[in-house]
Amino acid sequence: MSRVLVSGGAGYIGSHAVRALLEAGHTVVVLDDLSAGHAAAVPSGVPLVRAGMHDTAAVARALTEHSIDAVMHFAAWLDVGASVGDPLGYYHNNVTGTLSVLGAMRQAGVQRFIFSSTCATYGEPDRVPMDESLPMAPINAYGQTKLAIEHALPHIERAYGIRWTALRYFNAAGAHPDGTIGEDHEPEIHLIPRAIQAATGGLPLKVFGEDYPTPDGTCLRDYIHVSDLADAHVRALAALNDGAASAVYNVGTGTPQSVRQVIDTVSRVVGQPVQWTPAARRPGDPAALFASSQKIQQALGWRPRFPDLETIVAHAWAWHRGHPRGYDDRPPRTA
Repeated sequence: MSRVLVSGGAGYIGSHAVRALLEAGHTVVVLDDLSAGHAAAVPSGVPLVRAGMHDTAAVARALTEHSIDAVMHFAAWLDVGASVGDPLGYYHNNVTGTLSVLGAMRQAGVQRFIFSSTCATYGEPDRVPMDESLPMAPINAYGQTKLAIEHALPHIERAYGIRWTALRYFNAAGAHPDGTIGEDHEPEIHLIPRAIQAATGGLPLKVFGEDYPTPDGTCLRDYIHVSDLADAHVRALAALNDGAASAVYNVGTGTPQSVRQVIDTVSRVVGQPVQWTPAARRPGDPAALFASSQKIQQALGWRPRFPDLETIVAHAWAWHRGHPRGYDDRPPRTA
């Protein structure tokens, strides 16, 4: 078993990875500055180091003091639209911050790294479903910052021996099946929680674009359950522990769902109509993104346990129904 530092482990995907690591028997330490994460999402008994990833000395100290032997890195900005408006901020946070973590790993002698990447590295794909052989052509700064790290990792491995796995995932969605952890962003930017809010008295949902070349005119996306993403990270760590070579994998269901299909599913699950209004397309939004995940299925034996949209939405709704005001952000534990 490994001792794993999860950077961004108080955030949405990171907190689910923490839970999956613990269930697999690993020892976990969370590093998070709580600028977007929630201390309440960190399980009792798991040390929470409140520090930013740009603080290389603090990260290196956490790695050494907790005898860490692997890092899962989730700390990043993730709003595609915001990255178009603030590319300098995104490069500073996602590229410089990740290089800081890798520099701390070099200092501490930690040589296994699981990187949270994205399908946005592909840009506008020339075919779907998308496999790892497609050319990389990001159309927004968010995707470009993730690709910059993917390009850096082989050089870092050759120089310092840090082996790595990059997981390019599609649209993370849902919540833990037991309803104890889920998605709580401020402001909320993801479609399913925003649709739930619109069905339960919140502001109407904006549908960005109804004129895409898709069956119903709205964007097609691949919604992957957040617990299935967490499982992929745990499997990637196990493979590196067993000596597997560094690799890149897509993680998705392979099933495209339109914005209108999501609206219909949320309305059905919640039992109330989703109020929505049309809006112009957002810059940097491709028409269709959905995965071929054959590579990770064959290499790591990964399969989605919750591939259907109905279950994903039901788990998200259970979380929001049980946490109408989100997490109770009590004072953070520190270690």
